[in-house]
Formats: sequence, C-alpha cells, structure tokens
Amino acid sequence: MIKGIGASSGIAMGKAFVIPTWEWDFPEEMINVTDLAKEFERLYNGIRSSKDELEHIKNDIVEVVGKESSHIFDAHLAILEDPVFMSEVEAVIQRQYKAAEVAVKEVIDKFVQMFDLIDDEYMKERAVDIKDVGNRLLKHLLGDVEPAEPLTDELHILVTKELTPSQMGRLDPNQVLGIVTMLGGMNSHVSIMSRALSIPYVLGLEGKLIRPIHTGDFLIIDGEEGSVYVNPDEETIRKYQEKKQNLLKLREHLQTLAHLPSVTKDGHEVQLAANINTVFETKDAIKYGASGVGLFRTEVLFMDRETLPSEEEQFQVYKQAAEQVGGNSLVIRTLDIGGDKQLDYYQLDDEENPALGYRAIRISLDMKDLFRTQLRAILRAGIFGKVKLMYPMISSVLELRRANELLEEAKAELEAAGIPYLHHIEVGIMIEVPSAALIADLLAKEVDFFSIGTNDLVQYILAVDRMNEKVAHLYEPYHPAVMRLLKHIVDSAQRAGISVSVCGELAGDPNALPIWLGLGITQLSVSVQSILHVKQQLLVSDMEACKQLLAKIMECTTSEEIKAILQETRRDRLSV
Repeated sequence: MIKGIGASSGIAMGKAFVIPTWEWDFPEEMINVTDLAKEFERLYNGIRSSKDELEHIKNDIVEVVGKESSHIFDAHLAILEDPVFMSEVEAVIQRQYKAAEVAVKEVIDKFVQMFDLIDDEYMKERAVDIKDVGNRLLKHLLGDVEPAEPLTDELHILVTKELTPSQMGRLDPNQVLGIVTMLGGMNSHVSIMSRALSIPYVLGLEGKLIRPIHTGDFLIIDGEEGSVYVNPDEETIRKYQEKKQNLLKLREHLQTLAHLPSVTKDGHEVQLAANINTVFETKDAIKYGASGVGLFRTEVLFMDRETLPSEEEQFQVYKQAAEQVGGNSLVIRTLDIGGDKQLDYYQLDDEENPALGYRAIRISLDMKDLFRTQLRAILRAGIFGKVKLMYPMISSVLELRRANELLEEAKAELEAAGIPYLHHIEVGIMIEVPSAALIADLLAKEVDFFSIGTNDLVQYILAVDRMNEKVAHLYEPYHPAVMRLLKHIVDSAQRAGISVSVCGELAGDPNALPIWLGLGITQLSVSVQSILHVKQQLLVSDMEACKQLLAKIMECTTSEEIKAILQETRRDRLSV
C-alpha cells in the first residue's frame, strides 16, 4: 500500500493503464539567419493551431464538467496570447538563432522553474498549466502527437506522472475508473475536474513507490484516504469490494433522504444549504436536497485567468446561480482573496504573515472600483432570485459601514444608468475573526444575518495554522474557548432578532450537530458532499435534548471531554 493524497473521493478497482512521460526530440543545429522569417511563421502557425485545439476541447467538455470548470482553458488560451511569453520566445529565435520548438521549450522551462521556486502551492500548481500549454505548442511545431489518453476500450485506472487539464478534458469518464498521479495538488485544475466528474483520484506518489506501476497491474485506490494498493492480496480485494458495496449502499440510502423535510425528531426545521465554488455545483446541491446556497465563493471566478472578470460576466454567473436555486436563497460572498488565494494578474506583496495581512474585505475596501463592479453585478442578479450579499473577514463596525457605503454607491450608479437591480438586498457578514465575534452584539444591529466561518475563526482563536504540520495537532475546533465564543455570537444574533448560520467545515461534521442544535441554530451551510450525511443525523436528533447536552458541554474543561460526549451521543442516536 502506498499512501498519497486523496483529491477526489470514492473507491476504484481495476487494471492500471500507464501513460509514459513524453520526451521530445529537438534539433541541435542553429538555424540560418535567412530562415528567421520562416521560423517565426512556424511559431505563429503553431500558436494558431494550439488555440483552435483549445477552443475545441473547451466546447467539447462544457457539457461534462460545466461552464465554470471549462473556463480552465481560458487560462491556457491567455498564456498563448501573453505578450511576455511571446516576446521571450521571439527573442530566443532572433538573437540565438534557435528553432522555434527549442525556443518554446527553453522559455517554458524557465517559467515553470520560476513558478516552482515560489513558496506558494497555488503558484506551483499553475506551473502545470504552463507545461500543458507548452507541450501543446511543441506538438504542433514538431508534428508529434503525445499519448494524451489510453488507447484502450477497457475500463482502467489511469496512471501517469502528471496529468494536464488538456489530457483530462479528452478522457472518457465512462472508461476511467480512477486516476493516480505521481505529482499534482489538491486544488489543481485536474483535481477540480476529477471531483466534478466524480472520478476517484489519488496524487502525490512521487518517491513513494518501491517499483514502478505497470500497465496491467491490478490497483485499488481509495480517494478518501489517499491510499493506492498495487496487486493486492485476495483479502485486501475482498475488504475493498465490501467497502465499495457498503459505500454504494450508503449513498443509495442517503439519496432517499434528499427530498425529506430537514426536521428534527421533535419537529424543529433546520435549513441545510450548500457551499459552492462554481455554478456547476448547484445542480448537485439541488440533487442532494439543499435548501439553497449558503455560501457562494466568488473568488474562483476571478482566478485562473489573465484579467479581472467584467461586470457583465459576473452578472451572468450570479444570475445563472440565482435561477438554478429557484426560490431558495443564494448567499453570494464578495471577493475573498489574499493569504492562500492569489490572482495571476494582480500580484500581492509578500507578507510575513499573510493570514493576518492584506486580504478579503481589506482588499475590496482598498480597490473600490473592483468592489463596486462586483456589487453592481450582484445587485443586478438579485432580481432573478432570492439573492443575499455577504462580506468576508469583517473585523469592525467601521469596516462594515464603509462596505455599505460602497454598496449604496453601486446602487446609485445602477439607478443613474437605468439598470434594474434589487433595491433592498439583505446584507450579512462572515464572523471569522475574534474581534467580530467579541463585538457580535454591536455588529448584529447593522446587518440582516451572520454566517459563522469556523475554519478561520478556530484558527485565529487558537493561534494555530492548521496547514502547519508542526502545530496542526493544536487546531482543535472543540476547544472550550471556541464553544464559549460560538455561544456568544449566536446569543448576540438571537437577541438582535437576526438569523445566524454556520458555513465552515465544522458545520458539515455530523459529530458537531448537537452543538448547533443546542445553540438553537436552524441554518447550516455545508459542502455538497456533506449535506445528506448531516441530514441523516438531523432526522434522528432531538433539539431540546441537544440544548440540555450543550449545558453539559459548556462545563467541560478540555476538548477531549467535549468530543467524548459528542461521540457517545452520536452512537446513541444511530442505535435508536
């Protein structure tokens, strides 16, 4: 068994089909000065052919992975149109008399190395896009066709060193049981596409294999645990066959709950909404019975491209989301970049501690034109559904008021232009920093709703970076300090008569459900995959009993005590 990283959940069992690493043959001789024009013509023809091919791939996969995921290839097109890239390639041809393919290879390698050296996971993953575009262009310049997909009609588990978005776009999801790559990242384009296609995917096996995986090897991959078994014994095969069957049965059972009312045993309704990154995910959210979208993360719309999205482009995306959720709520969070989320075309300065730096609402209040553009798009989309607006990382009343002033300016601009918009949009804030939590009673007087972002809130309360392996064990969402501050936030909202929901990972943890019910929270927003798991627990829960349980939890002095109480409670619920 090899332990990698699970990027897309599910279990796949079948024979491996290995795509070998492709090696190009390059001419070593220099070109004649009289052939420079011919070499430039070859370069431009190769770029045109590459762009045409990318447009075809994008159009072919839009129905499979959705419009938003297909925008991945817009970023690839933008690389081919990038003036810096073009001038670098042209300079190598003109000054060093090298063939077009050699110039492209050198420039691509230079950019990839530059991105790989940046200590930022997102930027490292973008290096894959640059390599993908470079290989496509080299293919047209050299006249070779790299093995982009397995030449087999059999069901298989795809194995390769690194899979590119282009290769992923050409795969037949009906033939690919799963994917294994040596390299890759959780937030890479291939990971996003594999999750959209529900293909189990394990990555990060580089340096962990005792021997290479060969075509024909029998594999088991567990996309949840990140495990890969190569030619396992009969006992392991039997165990995973049983696990896969149980997983399928559980999914079938959970699906029967999708359209049941989300009501506790003692008759309290709890809205289970979805957290989404793209419009495409709204279909699955509705399929799993979500009561709308409690968090639409808009930053994905701004990433993996060369320029900011226009107001019209944003409006069309928000409008589509509003229409797809029907009469249910759509909570759109304004741009939340900075920290671990960067834009290719707007380079943020390096910071000693980006988690505490220039990010989220701080950037929006500084870049007022960008912020008003997004606000206008959201306001316009508001007339097509039950749209609500939410600001991220608010830390003071002053910040909230400044954001609302810009919202009023956006309304005035639409009014002056005679463009229809939602005049009385509900405005809420994320409670995700301790200052906002501590003045929740003051903030509650100025907004229509709260949404508690437990991921950052826990991190800031405990001063623990959960991605830092040296201190990750200290990231404890059931810490008594977290419990006490959550109660203060909810009490403040309830006293002010505004609604409060939870949208962090803790909202989707079935073990935590008694806490939310005990606090009297009746709105949770969770990942699409967590909706039915939480609902299963909700249907066998008793809100009044949870309120009594919460009193007991508030007396605990350690997170271990709290977790023990919650685990025992969950066992009792499931045994009923």
